[in-house]
Amino acid sequence: MTGADVLLLALGAVAVGSGVLVVTTRHLVRAGLYLVVCLGALAGDYLVLTAELVAWVQVLIYVGAVVVLLLFAVMLTRAPIGASDDLDRPGWPAALIGGGAGLGLAALLVDAYRWTAVALPEAGTAERIGGEIFRSWVLPFEVLSVLLLSALVGAVILSRPDIGRPDAGPSGAGPSGAARPDPAGRSTEAAR
Repeated sequence: MTGADVLLLALGAVAVGSGVLVVTTRHLVRAGLYLVVCLGALAGDYLVLTAELVAWVQVLIYVGAVVVLLLFAVMLTRAPIGASDDLDRPGWPAALIGGGAGLGLAALLVDAYRWTAVALPEAGTAERIGGEIFRSWVLPFEVLSVLLLSALVGAVILSRPDIGRPDAGPSGAGPSGAARPDPAGRSTEAAR
């Protein structure tokens, strides 16, 4: 067993451990931070496997964008971020299904390869992958960027209760000139 194998196993253990913490924690923000650790460990695995481009894409897109978008969505929608008592359910059905699926996939993998060495294809370069993305896949790439931008704008609009309300004037007063109450029940004049 080489040092790369040990490092690969250690990073895999960190990824699996933090993945378990993602689905077992009762705090949503902590789950997002455990997801950062899990995806970072996967990026480390890619680095050990000498797939540097995939590792950096993992860090930039998943750790840098998806997790940040998830945390912003949680914070902008004012979802409860602490422990929630209404989400308590028995965990044994999920553990049974997850364990069965994991054992089934492991048995399928062992049966398919029987511990034989598999010939790897020629390693791709960043130049070849970039050429494919910006020649053949440029339209889906741009459509995805517009879709993500519209999702972010939609999340901001949904999180602001004062946008789109027909009775809100420029000063925060309703059509009659009376101060309208904020969500906490106080009037905007009393809050100033």
